[in-house]
Amino acid sequence: MATPVNTTDRLKHLRELMASAKYNINAYVVPSEDAHQSEYVAACDERRAFISGFNGSAGCAIVTMDKAAMFTDGRYFLQARQQMDDNWTLMKRGIPGVPSPQDYLAEHLPEGTRVGIDPTLMTATEANELKEKLQARGNGDLVAIEDNLVDIVWGKDRPERPKNTVFIHDIKYAGESHDSKVARVREFIEKENVSGLVVSALDEIAWLFNLRGTDIDFNPVFFAYAVVTRDKVTLYIDEAKLTDAVRSHLSGVVVRPYHEIFGELNTLSSSLVETKSHLLVSSSTSFALVQALGTDNVKMSKSPITHLKAIKNAAELEGMRQCHIRDGAALANYFGWLENELLNKDGNLRLSEVDVADKLEELRREQEHCVGLSFSTISSVGANGAVIHYSPQRGSDALLDITKMYLCDSGGQYLDGTTDVTRTYHFGEPTAWERECFTRVLKGHIALDRAVFPNGTSGFALDPLARMPLWELGLDYRHGTGHGVGSFLNVHEGPQGVSMRKTIIDAGFNAGMTITNEPGYYEDGNFGIRIENTCLVVKADTKFDYTGGSGYLKFEPVTMVPIQKKLISSELFTDVERKWLNDYHQEVWRKVSPRLEKGSLGYEWLKRETSPM
Repeated sequence: MATPVNTTDRLKHLRELMASAKYNINAYVVPSEDAHQSEYVAACDERRAFISGFNGSAGCAIVTMDKAAMFTDGRYFLQARQQMDDNWTLMKRGIPGVPSPQDYLAEHLPEGTRVGIDPTLMTATEANELKEKLQARGNGDLVAIEDNLVDIVWGKDRPERPKNTVFIHDIKYAGESHDSKVARVREFIEKENVSGLVVSALDEIAWLFNLRGTDIDFNPVFFAYAVVTRDKVTLYIDEAKLTDAVRSHLSGVVVRPYHEIFGELNTLSSSLVETKSHLLVSSSTSFALVQALGTDNVKMSKSPITHLKAIKNAAELEGMRQCHIRDGAALANYFGWLENELLNKDGNLRLSEVDVADKLEELRREQEHCVGLSFSTISSVGANGAVIHYSPQRGSDALLDITKMYLCDSGGQYLDGTTDVTRTYHFGEPTAWERECFTRVLKGHIALDRAVFPNGTSGFALDPLARMPLWELGLDYRHGTGHGVGSFLNVHEGPQGVSMRKTIIDAGFNAGMTITNEPGYYEDGNFGIRIENTCLVVKADTKFDYTGGSGYLKFEPVTMVPIQKKLISSELFTDVERKWLNDYHQEVWRKVSPRLEKGSLGYEWLKRETSPM
C-alpha cells in the first residue's frame, strides 16, 4: 500500500502565489503533460505528481483557494486514492455526474473566477474552449502565466532538465530516410495549401529525423521542436545534444536553440499576415506556440506525421515480429525461473514484486538489440493486480504468494521495435471464480483477434467484441482494449486504438498499423486479470470483396508468450476457441523454442505451457 504524500505545505505555498498581486488568480490548472503534450514526462516535468502525490500517467489537478481536485480515469482510481492525502478530492472521470475539468472550472466555481495556466502545458484547443466557457458565464477569464507556479513551489529540489545526446536510428531499422519522410510531409503541406508545419510532439520529431534520445524514461525521444516549410527544415534543439555524427546526419537541416522557436514563430507571423498564408499546427500544439504565431496565422488539423508514423514500412513490421520473438524468449526464461523459485525453492512469500520485476528486466536486457524497458513493469500480486496501472515500489511492494493471481504487464525497447505484453498466471490452485473470469477475458481476447473487418473500420466498432463475454455477466473493465505501439518509439501511439471513446471513431485501421489486444477484469481487493498481445494490422484474404476494392483487414499477433491453460474453464471454451489457443501456442513454440537452451527452465516451461489443450 502506497503512503500518501503530505501536500499541505506545497498547497499552502501555491495558494500564496495565486493570491499575490503578481498573479492574482482564483484557480490554477496543473496538467500531467509537458510542453510537448507527452504522456510520459521527464522527472523535471512531473509537476502534477509533485503537487498532489499521485504519479499515474493521466490526470489533471485543479487547485483553488480552498479546494484541490484530481481528475483521472478508471485506470487510476485505486492508485490515486492510495497516493493522495486528505487535501485532495478524487474526481472519477467517466462516472455519471462527475464533470470534466473544464466544466468544473466553468460551472462549479464562482462567477468571475480567474483561472491560471502555464500556456506551454495546455493545448491551444483546450485553452480556447476553456476561455469561451469561462467568459460565457460572465466575467471569468483564462490567465496565461509565463512562470510555472508549481516550479516555484518545487524550487531547488526540482530535477534538472535532461541534456543527453541524441543518436541516429539506423536506416536498416527505420526503413526510410529522413529526407524521404520530409518529402512526404511536404506533399501534405502542398495539398493543404499552407506554408509549413509546426511539429511539437517528441515522437513525431524522432520519427521524422530518424533520431532517438533518452530524455524521458522508457521513451526514446528528446526535447526538440521542428518547423517544416516548402523550402526549409528547422530543428530547435539544445546543440549540446548533437554529436558530430548526428550533425552530419542532419545535413541540410537548420539547427536552432530549443527555446528560440517562440521568438522565431512570432517574427514569422508578420510575413504570414502579409502573404495571407498559414502554418499548419496539430490539435495538440500548445497554447503558447499558437500565441507566438497568432491565432489567425494557423490552420489547426491533425498532424500528418501521426498517420505517416502509424503505418509501418516493411523493415519496421519485420522488426516488430523479430523483437517480439526475442522478447518471448526473455519471458519464457522469466516465467520458468519464477515458477521454479516459487514452487521448488523458498521463493513463495519471500520474493517481492520488485524482486521479480528486476529479474525480468535482467533477462530482457540479455536479448539482442534490447536497450531497456518500454515502461515501468507492472508486477502485481493479488489485490495489487486490481490497480490497473500499478507500479510496485521497493519496501511497500507485496510478496509473491502462490495462492494468489499474478499479473505481469511489461515491455522492452529494442533497436528494431517496441514490445508490450501482459500475462496473468496462478502458480497454485485458482478458484472456480478466478477461472471463469480469466476464461471470459480470454474469450474476448480471442474474439477480437479473430475479427475480419473492412479497411478503415475504427476500433470503436470493434471494442464490444472483447467485452461481450464479460457483459454477459454484467462485468466490464475501465480501460481501452487496445492502443498503437511505436517502432522503437513510444509504447502508446495513435491515432488508432480499440476503445469506447468517441475520439477514435475517425481513426480507422489501415494495413501496417500496430495495435494491442488487452481486455481485462479487475476485482477491487482481490485480483486483476489482463491478457495482452501486440498485433500487426494486415490484409485479410476474403472470398468476396463487398468493399469495392478497399479490402478487408485482420490482426496478426506478434507477441509470443503462452497463455496459462490452468486458468481456463473448459466448459466455457468452444471448439473454435480451443483451436485458436492450440494454433497460437504451436506458433509460439515454433518461433521461441530455438532461442532457448534445451533442458533449461525456460525451455521446459515453454514446452509444457504450449502443449495442446
